[in-house]
Amino acid sequence: MTDLTDRINIGKDTAAKLIKVGINSIDELTALGTEQAFIRLQALDAGACMCLLYSIDGAISNTKWNQIPSERKQELKAFHKQVTRK
Repeated sequence: MTDLTDRINIGKDTAAKLIKVGINSIDELTALGTEQAFIRLQALDAGACMCLLYSIDGAISNTKWNQIPSERKQELKAFHKQVTRK
């Protein structure tokens, strides 16, 4: 596929979704950032979950999603809550 699947937390399905929203490499993902990448993915899938958000953030920082520092997880939770309000 691309170098997306070479990165931790990014499997074939997530990589395919990223490519579908115009993110074709880790460099592009990193340049865009976690939050903006998630917003793009959410446009594709309104049910995009916290796990996907953690996965993206972990891929950018090259950290397993479950080892993201708790302070960063709190930031991501607040962001997720903000962008998923109906």
